[in-house]
Amino acid sequence: MNLKPTSEETAFRTEVRDFVRTNLAADICERVVGLRRVGRDDYVRWQRTLNERGWAAPGWPVEHGGTGWDAARRVIFEEECFAGGAPRQMPFGLSMVGPVIYTFGTPQQKQRYLPRILRSEDWWCQGYSEPGAGSDLASLKTRAERVGNKYVVNGQKIWTSFAQWANLMFCLVRTAVDVKAQEGISFLLIDMNSPGITVRPIKTLDGSHDVNEVFLENVEVPVENLVGEQNKGWTYAKFLLVHERSNIAGIGMCKRLLTRLKDVALRETSRGRPLIESSRFRERIARIEIELLAHEWSLLRLVSAENEGRPVGAEASVLKVRGSELQGDLARLLMDAVGPGAIPYSEELLATEYAGPRPGPDYAEPLGGVYFDMRKVAIYGGTNEVQKNIIAKIVLGL
Repeated sequence: MNLKPTSEETAFRTEVRDFVRTNLAADICERVVGLRRVGRDDYVRWQRTLNERGWAAPGWPVEHGGTGWDAARRVIFEEECFAGGAPRQMPFGLSMVGPVIYTFGTPQQKQRYLPRILRSEDWWCQGYSEPGAGSDLASLKTRAERVGNKYVVNGQKIWTSFAQWANLMFCLVRTAVDVKAQEGISFLLIDMNSPGITVRPIKTLDGSHDVNEVFLENVEVPVENLVGEQNKGWTYAKFLLVHERSNIAGIGMCKRLLTRLKDVALRETSRGRPLIESSRFRERIARIEIELLAHEWSLLRLVSAENEGRPVGAEASVLKVRGSELQGDLARLLMDAVGPGAIPYSEELLATEYAGPRPGPDYAEPLGGVYFDMRKVAIYGGTNEVQKNIIAKIVLGL
C-alpha cells in the first residue's frame, strides 16, 4: 500500500486548483466560502462549467461520458473543488441514479437520461424513505400495480431532499406482497410533473427548506421507466447506497469547515482578543485537525485498496460514520467560536438588501444554521447506528 502521491497526481492537483480558481463564478464562491445558502442556479451553473471541461462526472466510466479517473484522482478533484470554494456536485443524478442507470438500465434509458445528468438538464430526487420505512427501508409500503403498459403508484415518501426543485425521482416501490420483503421491491423513474404528485415542504431546524414529503396518488408511470427487472429493485438500491456512503466521507467539507474555523478564530472577539490566542481553543482546533488527518489517511487507504482492485467492505460505513461525526464537531466548534452571533438561518436577515439590526458580525450569522444542518449528516445515507450494525456484521460476523 503506497499512500504517497505520484508526480502525475501532484500535477493533476495543480491543474484542478487552477481550473477552479479561473472558472468558478465569484458570486458562487463568495456564498460557499461564507457558508451561506447556495441556490439551485448556483449548482447548475457550476455543473455546466465542469461539463464544458469534461469533468462533469468524476466517478463515471468514459464510455458513459465520465472522466474514467481512478479513486485517487476523484479524491483530489473533490478536495480541490471544496478548497477553491465550489459548491458540491449534487449527488442524486451523478452518484446515485446515474450509476444505477448505466449499470442496470436499458440502452434507451442510458441514451435518454445520462447526457442530461451531465449537463444538469434534469434535477433528480430520491424516493426511498417513508414515514414507516427509514432505516428499515425494506418495509416500504408505496405500491406500484402493473396496469397494461404502465404502473399505477400510490404512497408517500418523506425527507426527499430538493424535491421542490426536481423534475424526476428515482423511487423504490412495492410490486409484490406475497414474497420476502426485499424481493418485492422495484426501481422506478418517475416524472415529478405527473398528475397525482404533491410535494409538501418540511422546514428543518435551521429554518431552511431542503427536504419534503412527496405524496403519490394514482400516479401513472410508463413500464419503460422500470430499471432492471421487476421485484429486483433491492439489488439496485443496495448498489446505490454503497455509492452514496462512499461519498459521505466528507473530507472536502471537513477541510472547508476547518479553514473557516481558523479564519474565525483569527478575528477579534467582542473582548478584543482573537480566540486563537486562547490556549484552550487552540487545543480544540489542534485536536480536531489531528482527527481529520487520521480520517483522511483512512480514506487514502480505501483509495489504495480500490486502485489495487481489492473489494470495499465495512470501510465505506466506517468513513460515513467518522466523516459525519467530524462535520458535526467542526460545526459545533464554529458556533462556539462566535457564541450568540450565530443565529439559525434566516432568509430575511441574510438577504443582501437587509439593512436592519444584526446580532453579531456578518461572518457569524450563518454558523448557527450550519450547526443545525450538519446534524443531519449522521442520518442520511443510512443512520450512523445502522452503519455500526453493518460494520459489526461484516467485521465480527454477527
